[in-house]
Amino acid sequence: MDLSVIIVNYKSPRLVLDCLHTLLPSTGLVQMEVIVVDNGSGDESEMLIRTAFPQVKWIQTGYNSGFARGNNAGIRVAEGRAILLLNSDTLNERNAVERCAERLLQSTAIAAGVQLLNPDRTSQISGNLFMKGGLNHLMSVPYLGRLIRAAGLLLKVKKTNVAQAEGEVQVDWINGAFLMVKKEAIEKAGLLDEDFFLYAEEIEWCSRLHKTGKMVIYGDLHVIHLVGMTASEAFGSSFRGYTELTDRKGLQLLVSGWLRIRKQFGVGWLLLHAAVYAAAIPVYFLAFLLSTLLFRPHRAAHWHSFASYTGNVCRSIALLPRMIRNRPYFYKML
Repeated sequence: MDLSVIIVNYKSPRLVLDCLHTLLPSTGLVQMEVIVVDNGSGDESEMLIRTAFPQVKWIQTGYNSGFARGNNAGIRVAEGRAILLLNSDTLNERNAVERCAERLLQSTAIAAGVQLLNPDRTSQISGNLFMKGGLNHLMSVPYLGRLIRAAGLLLKVKKTNVAQAEGEVQVDWINGAFLMVKKEAIEKAGLLDEDFFLYAEEIEWCSRLHKTGKMVIYGDLHVIHLVGMTASEAFGSSFRGYTELTDRKGLQLLVSGWLRIRKQFGVGWLLLHAAVYAAAIPVYFLAFLLSTLLFRPHRAAHWHSFASYTGNVCRSIALLPRMIRNRPYFYKML
């Protein structure tokens, strides 16, 4: 078997079906198997998907195990020389999946991604470079993040993402919506860290995979990605991006981001990140108060956003002792 494609499903059978319709049947460029891991959806997912695609291997975890544990369940039974972690909210275009596998297996790279596109065909960030301490991720901090971004631009700090890949581009980590890895690299680096429930797990994994060889983005291969659609629908979030920190999804983003910093960069960098997010609370409050008094009347939505952000940061801070100890724990906040 050349390629094992793993798709994790949680109450999103229609997305999985749309994805599979663009993926199957195989064109024969590579020998391919598809494994769908269901995270205890408790709906008609299995009936719909296996009826339409009986060749698909079906794994039932029995509970909402998240991205890392779900994909690990698929990796453990995968027979391919390369393994693709593929989001259910993706659409294969012009046989990009098999072409990527054929190219990767013939190359010296250990992992590859493709150029992800929005439905309007604008580019998504598909590959990234690491910054020491993960400081670039502080740009999502309310208000203070803008100052950090401005300071970076003033100091001409090199961008950490590849906005649009041209040809073959070498990167440090690959977007988890489409992450293809040689099995031999996984055997060296290990599986995804099962402390993660959702978000940032592929970044931490790539930090280990990267030590075994180079990782690339093939810019001429395209896959449509409906950003954040799966999680947003499943967890009732109105935000599809990964920077909004004022709802339940935001709490998971915050906790997973800090967990990744702890595992990749250590305790000192974790405490720095926590301090910056905490320092944003009084700044957020002052900005909210001034805008209410000087520019527009009080609006409940603004107060709710501030209160939700503060609550999420406080709940994350409460987990710091556990993160510092770095003992196995399932950081599931959703």
